Amino acid sequence: MNTTFTAVAENIKNRRTVKPGTMNGNKVPNGEIAALLELANWAPTHALTEPWRFVVYERPLEFNAVHAQLYKQNTAEENFNEAQYSGLSQTGAKASHAIIVYMHREETTKIPVFEEIAATACAIQNIMLGAAALNIGTFWSTGGMTLKPAMKEYLQLGDLDQVMGVLYLGYTDVQPEGRRKVPLDEKISWK
Repeated sequence: MNTTFTAVAENIKNRRTVKPGTMNGNKVPNGEIAALLELANWAPTHALTEPWRFVVYERPLEFNAVHAQLYKQNTAEENFNEAQYSGLSQTGAKASHAIIVYMHREETTKIPVFEEIAATACAIQNIMLGAAALNIGTFWSTGGMTLKPAMKEYLQLGDLDQVMGVLYLGYTDVQPEGRRKVPLDEKISWK
């Protein structure tokens, strides 16, 4: 194998999800975040629709406050959980940046929705792989209010747009181990 393939393969195999609580609070330079967003912009896209969009929070605690407030405002009193509210207000407190990623869909497009979602997920993967190469930890979250209509409304998204998650980025002193539950040969059928 050539050296480029080897480097790419190692980066893919070594990329790990880093929980925001294990991030150390050190700031990632905005230039590196911009470089990661540039990588995202090179994701595959059918008919050049380029559906990925990003809302970048340089101070994740500001997003956390909004996220927790959306939970409080949109949860019936009998279902409200103070621990969940507190958790949402603190998730990513040690992260450097929080990036809300959403899929933007034009009404006139004939591209199937799943292709636009897949393209946006590829953009997210590009960010995560680039971050791994820069020793930046990433966590792709879809919890809390992230996928709820209230978040979409807060972001003032169009009817066809879809929030794909929140990416927390930050440095970490702990690198999680990687593993796979199912052996690769059980996932492949050669014909």
